[in-house]
Amino acid sequence: MPKISVEIPAELLADLDEHVGDDGKFVNRSDAVRASIRKNLDLLDEIDARHDRLDDDAPSTAAGSAEETDE
Repeated sequence: MPKISVEIPAELLADLDEHVGDDGKFVNRSDAVRASIRKNLDLLDEIDARHDRLDDDAPSTAAGSAEETDE
């Protein structure tokens, strides 16, 4: 899995950390960031679909919607 680096304001990181760990929704920051990106991309796809801007040949960003093929 590729790694990326991003700069995040301290306040935003503190908010993220409230959802990470034993009492949080996510095991670690990476899981939280991946879930946030997926959700944001899904929302953008929904907006594009409402405005007929989706390319039918483009793969969906929805989690679990991509199908693997044996080609």
